[in-house]
Amino acid sequence: MVFSSPIFLFAFLPAVLAGYYLLDRRFKNGFLLIVSLLFYAWGEPRFVLVMMVSILVNHAFALAIDRDLKRVQDLAGRSTGDRYRKRAKTLLALAVLFDLALFFVYKYLDFTIANLNAVGALFGAPEIPLRHIALPIGISFFTFQAMSYVFDVYLRKGRVQKDPLDTALYIALFPQLIAGPIVRYETVAEEINRRQETLEDVAKGIRRFIVGLAKKVILSNSVAVIADQAFGWADPSGLSVLMAWLGAVAYTLQIYFDFSGYSDMAIGLGLMFGFHFDENFDYPYISKSVSEFWRRWHISLSSWFRDYVYIPLGGSRVEGRARHIRNLFVVWFLTGFWHGAAWNFVAWGMFYFVLIVFEKLTGMPQRLERPAGRYVYQAAVLAAVTIGWVLFRADGARDALRYVGCMFGLLGNPGVDPAAVFLCKQSAVLLAVAMLFSTPVVPKLTEIVGRKATTLGGGGNHKRSGVDRAASGVVPRWGVLCCDQRL
Repeated sequence: MVFSSPIFLFAFLPAVLAGYYLLDRRFKNGFLLIVSLLFYAWGEPRFVLVMMVSILVNHAFALAIDRDLKRVQDLAGRSTGDRYRKRAKTLLALAVLFDLALFFVYKYLDFTIANLNAVGALFGAPEIPLRHIALPIGISFFTFQAMSYVFDVYLRKGRVQKDPLDTALYIALFPQLIAGPIVRYETVAEEINRRQETLEDVAKGIRRFIVGLAKKVILSNSVAVIADQAFGWADPSGLSVLMAWLGAVAYTLQIYFDFSGYSDMAIGLGLMFGFHFDENFDYPYISKSVSEFWRRWHISLSSWFRDYVYIPLGGSRVEGRARHIRNLFVVWFLTGFWHGAAWNFVAWGMFYFVLIVFEKLTGMPQRLERPAGRYVYQAAVLAAVTIGWVLFRADGARDALRYVGCMFGLLGNPGVDPAAVFLCKQSAVLLAVAMLFSTPVVPKLTEIVGRKATTLGGGGNHKRSGVDRAASGVVPRWGVLCCDQRL
């Protein structure tokens, strides 16, 4: 079940909202958990068991870790406290190992076997049969949330949940279960049992949900038709340069409105039930550098890798440039691999690793003193992001490279063809509107007009909170990768 489907919009969501607000507070969490499991089971019921096993195992590990850390506090200054501290760290490692093993088996086992077979074929080794294990929906998200729960309990950023049903609610809550954002446990730890729903939050949530739905249905689905037409060619070398760029730009817009639209809907749904999720997108296509792009794109994922991988490795505060580059390599390799079990996703991650390292080593774009140079660099960043999405969208690394070659006319392909010209004329207005709404221009103009209207209408306090601005499309710049620990 997806948020934009009729069954969700006209049956599931109204029924859940009605049931939630009619129930006594004692039963709200249980009700939300049941409907979340039903939501997940709609696509493939058997995978509910996989998720529940993950939840129960992580719940047990978190309880054990919390118990040992409390003993460390009770035995402060005593040598026996070190034993419990080491045991808590061991339990954390075992929890992470379990989560990664579950993740690997369902998402990467067949990919690994296929690559082992390819290497083994060179040496005449017998072929290992593929397991053909179906991929559970949303496993990338609920596994990372389960790991966030154990990490935050270990780091004392959120209190442990005694009731496994409360742990299950955090991990399986349906607004963010399938497509994110990755909700960090510390963000909602107190709201699991101590949230307060308000009419104002519900109204904001509805508005935010409508904005996300419009992004997905009106903009993303429309530009997807153009992208599919370009990427659907059996032989990419037959594309003209114009058609290749048209398809790449369309997909760049498609993935933004699709992913940010789902995040908006998830944030809006969370508000309807009293949960306040962090922002996940902050107009990434206006970024002036690649580093800034990743402070604005999929913020929940970049902050997850920052706090749980990059900083524990030492971040940028390590001795020697080589170790810093190693830390960046680990993060971007894992970022690419997290998105999918294919080499083009790894190549996509490595592409950003190279760009980030380039900026770190050269000090770009800060070293550019002239505004013209900065504008040129910003345009280059947007072009690089567009090329990166080709690596992401293509069926494989080979097709991705051939498509990029077509974008620059390196395969002997024509610069222009009649079909591309016709498609440009037909979709010019759509692309212009999509480009406009991928920037904060319209929301800022709306805010200015609203402020002036309020002033003319009699004044008063017209300051709005971050959630208000987000609901109207003006998302505050959260700057998740701050200080010295930026990726």
